[in-house]
Amino acid sequence: MFSLVSWLPALPGLVWGWALLDALLQGESPRGWHGDGLGTSWGTPVTRCCLFPTGLVGACAVSVLCSLLKVYLYMQCLNNPKRQAEKEAIQAQRWVLEPLHVVVLTGVLALVGSRVAALVVLEFSLRAVSTVLSLGKGAHSSQLYLLCQYSLGCGVSCSLSFLLEGAPHGTCNLVLAAGLAGLLATYARRLAHHVCTLYELHSRARYCGVCILLLAAGHGIPRLLRNALAVTFAVADLAAVALINQDFLSTAEAVRFWMPLTICYTLLVIYMQGEK
Repeated sequence: MFSLVSWLPALPGLVWGWALLDALLQGESPRGWHGDGLGTSWGTPVTRCCLFPTGLVGACAVSVLCSLLKVYLYMQCLNNPKRQAEKEAIQAQRWVLEPLHVVVLTGVLALVGSRVAALVVLEFSLRAVSTVLSLGKGAHSSQLYLLCQYSLGCGVSCSLSFLLEGAPHGTCNLVLAAGLAGLLATYARRLAHHVCTLYELHSRARYCGVCILLLAAGHGIPRLLRNALAVTFAVADLAAVALINQDFLSTAEAVRFWMPLTICYTLLVIYMQGEK
């Protein structure tokens, strides 16, 4: 299996340091790691602070969602004179807080771990189904974009943990995923800042390619987000079920766990439908 250590000269301290980084990125503990007060052997899974790369990818996904929502909401407020107060509120937001939000969310997702994230994803999926079924009774689909942010981060980190579990070149895959997610989140944040600052001027002057594109196709942002979220949570649900089933020794144990849980959540959805 590919490892960062194989690229380094035979210096004991340097090799051990890179081996530590390689193990942490892959969610394993190096020899002698005292996470629970006891020394562990090499390759023991660590379920807490070693999930930083997957947590970062999940936090970047939430950042992209928030940035695109901000772009769409600002465009809608600009076209509606009655929503000028909302437009000014969006413009007045402190942009320096967004990187802090990503850092905090990364830490939260890393501390939560993949098993708890799997349960969060399944719970939100049922609530999303309930909301979609009640759309004809007056509910608004825009609620899902606000409610799904933390669940989206859990879903992305859970899916990444499952897809890269035991995969070759796992370290490179994690680093590449984190880098691409950070790059995408940065460009989405820059797009939101550009729109909130210059879209009103550029859409009138018609000399900015980005603003002209948003002027022509900006109404399709909700549909784009809806399709992306549907694919993301479909993959996350499959990954969540697979991760939870790994803890059962037999099919009978899995059935005893899933049967009451499915019945309870089905009854809860039916009850919520009746209340609405």
